[in-house]
Amino acid sequence: MTEQATGAPRPQPRARSGGQQPAPVEHLTGAQSLIRSLEEVGADTVFGIPGGAILPAYDPMMDSSRVRHILVRHEQGAGHAATGYAQATGRVGVCMATSGPGATNLVTPIADAHMDSVPLVAITGQVSSKAIGTDAFQEADICGITMPITKHNFLVTDPAEIPRTIAEAFHIASTGRPGPVLVDISKDALQAQTTFSWPPTPDLPGYRPVTKPHAKQIREAARLISGSQRPVLYVGGGVLKARATAELKVLAELTGAPVVTTLMALGAFPDSHPQHLGMPGMHGTVAAVTALQKADLIVALGARFDDRVTGKLDSFAPFAKVVHADIDPAEIGKNREADVPIVGDAREVIADLVVAVQAEQAAGNTGDHSEWWQQLNRWRETYPLGYDLPEDGSLSPQQVIERIGQLAPEDTIYAAGVGQHQMWAAHFIQYDQPATWLNSGGLGTMGYAVPAALGAKAGAPDRTVWAVDGDGCFQMTNQELVTAALNNIPIKVAIINNGALGMVRQWQTLFYNQRYSNTVLHSGPDAEPAETPPQGTRCPDFVKLAEAMGCVGIRCEDPADLDAVIEKANAINDRPVVVDFIVHEDAMVWPMVAAGTSNDEVMAARGVRPDFGDSDD
Repeated sequence: MTEQATGAPRPQPRARSGGQQPAPVEHLTGAQSLIRSLEEVGADTVFGIPGGAILPAYDPMMDSSRVRHILVRHEQGAGHAATGYAQATGRVGVCMATSGPGATNLVTPIADAHMDSVPLVAITGQVSSKAIGTDAFQEADICGITMPITKHNFLVTDPAEIPRTIAEAFHIASTGRPGPVLVDISKDALQAQTTFSWPPTPDLPGYRPVTKPHAKQIREAARLISGSQRPVLYVGGGVLKARATAELKVLAELTGAPVVTTLMALGAFPDSHPQHLGMPGMHGTVAAVTALQKADLIVALGARFDDRVTGKLDSFAPFAKVVHADIDPAEIGKNREADVPIVGDAREVIADLVVAVQAEQAAGNTGDHSEWWQQLNRWRETYPLGYDLPEDGSLSPQQVIERIGQLAPEDTIYAAGVGQHQMWAAHFIQYDQPATWLNSGGLGTMGYAVPAALGAKAGAPDRTVWAVDGDGCFQMTNQELVTAALNNIPIKVAIINNGALGMVRQWQTLFYNQRYSNTVLHSGPDAEPAETPPQGTRCPDFVKLAEAMGCVGIRCEDPADLDAVIEKANAINDRPVVVDFIVHEDAMVWPMVAAGTSNDEVMAARGVRPDFGDSDD
C-alpha cells in the first residue's frame, strides 16, 4: 500500500545509522520506550490528563523535544481534540488517559471516531498486570469495553512489546478504513526496564486492506455510468479520507453527473460548483434528496447508505441501480444491495473510473443528461435553501452562521456541535476545500465542537478555526476553553444561543403538540417557554464565563451589530474568543424528512411539500 492509496498518511519511521540499519539497542524503561515510540511514528501532539496508572509515561515527556502534550480538563476533551487534530491534518490523533474513569471517559470520543472513520490512537494506563481482574483501585476492562467501537485494541503487559504495539497501532489506525485503536498498558510494564530499538518488526498477518479495485468491476461501473440517463454521484466521507477530491472533480466533470455530498463529505466537492446539488438526507436540500429518489443510477463513493441519508430504506431510490465503492467490504450490501460492488480505496477507484469512462466515451457511449439537468435545475431553483428573518427584529441563527462564513478568512476551519446549529452550518457556510468542515456525523456527539476546534487549531496553528456551537452543546465541554487559553490556542467560538435544546424543541413543536418538556436551558422549571431572561440574569452568563476562563467574551443581540462583532472576533488572535449570539428560539431547520418516513415525503418548509410532477416516470 502507498500513502496515496490509504488516504491518511502512514507513519514513517525516521532513518537511523545512515538510513539503512536499525538503531542500536538501548536500555530504557517501558515509559521511556513509549515516548520514544511516539516520536518515531511521527506523533507531535498528545492530548491527555495524567493519573496513577499512566503517570510513569508522563515523566519522560519532560525530556521529549518532539512530543507536545496538551493538558486538557476532561478526558472526553482529549479524545475530541485528538479527533479534531486528525480531521484537520489527516494525521493520526493521539490522546492519553489513566486507568478506570480516565479510560472510560474516552469511550464517547472513541465511539465518535469509530463512527466517522477517524484515525485515532488512544493510550491508556492500566493497573499492574498482577492486579488485572481483581477489581483493583481504578481498574476497568477498557479493552473489553471498547472492543465494539475500536478498529483494534491491545493490552500490553510486557514492556518489550511497546514499540511494536505502537507501530502497529498507528499503522492500523491510518490504513484501510481509518479508525480508532486503543493501546492499554499496565503500570508495571511502564515502570520495568526493557530494551528499545527501531524500527520494530510488525506482526499483523491478518490485516491486509484491499486498496486496488478489481478491473472488471470498474469496467462494469463505467458501462453503467455511460449508459445512464439520471445518474447521481453520492459522495461520502471516504473520499476525504482517501484525499481523492481532485480525482472526484475530474470524474464529475467528465460524466456531467450531479454530485451530492453527505454531512461527512462537505468540502469533498466544491459547494460553488454548478454540478453540486448540496447535502442529501434528513435535512438535505430538496434537490439532493429528490435526485437520489429519482435517479436511475447511484454511484456511491466512500459512503455507507446511512439511515439519515436513506430515510425509510425500502423506499429509497426505487428506480436506481447501485455502484457502491468502499474501502470496507463490510459496508457494501449492508443496507442497500449493490449491482456493482467495488472494494478499494476511493482515490484508486475514482482514478480508474476516470480512465474507464474515458474509454467508454471514446467508443461513443455517452449518456444524454440534458432532460435530467432540466429537472434538477427546476427543483434547485424552486426549492432553494433559505430562511426568514424574525419579525421581532431579533437575530436569525441562520444569518449569524452565514455571516460568520462570509466574513472569515478563506481557509477557515469550522467545527460544529450537534443539533440545529450543525445543520445550519452545513447549509449556510460554503465549503469549497477539503478538511474545512469538522463535525460529529455518525454518533451525533453534543460537546464535540469546542475540543475538536482546539485540536484542529493545535494541528493547523496558522489557520482560523471557528467552533459553531449551541448553548446546550457548549455547556458540556466548555471547560476546554481553559485548555485553549493556557496553551495559546486562540480558537473562536460562536454560541448560537436560543435558550433551549434547539433540535429537541423543534421535534416537540412538530411531533409533541408544542409540549416543551425539559428543553428550556436559560431559566428554571417555572419559566414560560418563550420567556427570555434580562441580560443581567442569564444563567450562565457566557460572556462572564468566557472571561473567567481566560478568553475574550462578547455578546451580540442586535442584527445591526452582527458584522462588527464577527469582524472584531476575527481580529483577535492572541486569545480564544467566545461570542454569545442571542438568537430567536423558534427558528427551525428546513428541509426535513421526518424520522422513519420516506424521502419522497421531504418537506421544503413547515407545511410545504414539494411538487415533483411526473418526473419519476
